[in-house]
Parts: sequence; structure tokens; C-alpha cells
Amino acid sequence: MKRIGIMSDTHSSWDDRYVKHFKDCDEIWHAGDVGDIGLLHRLREIVPVVRAVCGNIDSGEVRRTLREVEVFEVEGVRVHLRHIGGYPGKYAPGVEQSLAYGRIGLMVCGHSHILKVMYDSRLGMLHINPGAAGTHGWQQVRTLVKLTIDGGEMRDLDVIELGKSVIK
Repeated sequence: MKRIGIMSDTHSSWDDRYVKHFKDCDEIWHAGDVGDIGLLHRLREIVPVVRAVCGNIDSGEVRRTLREVEVFEVEGVRVHLRHIGGYPGKYAPGVEQSLAYGRIGLMVCGHSHILKVMYDSRLGMLHINPGAAGTHGWQQVRTLVKLTIDGGEMRDLDVIELGKSVIK
């Protein structure tokens, strides 16, 4: 059994509440637009296993360190992590084929700054966009997601609201 903390679109913004909300997690996943690579180092101080992808605002060391897509397995669930992915019925070009071919059980993406959890019955997978954890962007409320994966089963999904965003 693994408890996963999921975030996206931090845009270099650190919030001490990341520690509070993710300290009971086994892994933290960041779906891109990290901003400063130091943010990933700070997340690894909370939990040693941090999986992350680069996003469209990332450059420099973040872009050199992270891939655009990560596919991995956790507790029997194949996971597809990327920044720009769309959502069921409106996937970004080429994404749906990759998901189907990879027999993905969980897709996690960011980019839209909009929290969205949907089941894609056509592909038989769960889609999660955790919204934006950072303070930059058009989101009204900053959000994080936590999820338990246990022997192929996904359960106990929690949405954490960090409060209103500073629109910039």
C-alpha cells in the first residue's frame, strides 16, 4: 500500500503546508511547471521518492533533469505522468493513443490549473489533474491531491485546498 501526494504548477512557489499534507505519503508526484529545481529538493526532504516531469514554463536545470513523460508502476497500477495531457474526451494530440497502448490505469497531468478527477470508461483508467499548488496563475483556489494505491486498487482520494490564489 502506498499513499501518494500529487501536485502540479507550483511555478517555484513553496508553501510550508506541503510538509503538513505530504508527510504521511510514501511518494510525491509533481505534474510539471515546477519552476525552480530547489522545490524538488525541498519535496525530497519530506519524502525521498519524488517523481516529476517538466512543464511548459520549465527551463534550465529543471528541463535538463526531468523528462516530459514518465510511465511507471506503483502497487500494480501503471501510471502515466505528464504536464500537458488534456482529459477524457479532450486529450492533447497523441496522448489517447499512448494511454491505450501503454495499458495505463492512472493518468496524472497538470497545465490547466483546474482540479479535475474523472474516470475514463473508454480507456478504463482514472484521470487526475491536481490543479495548481502555486500562487501564479488563473486558478481561484490552490489545490493538492492525495491518493492511496493498494494492490491495483485506487482509493481514499483527498482534495486539499490551500486557499485562494494570488492572481498574477
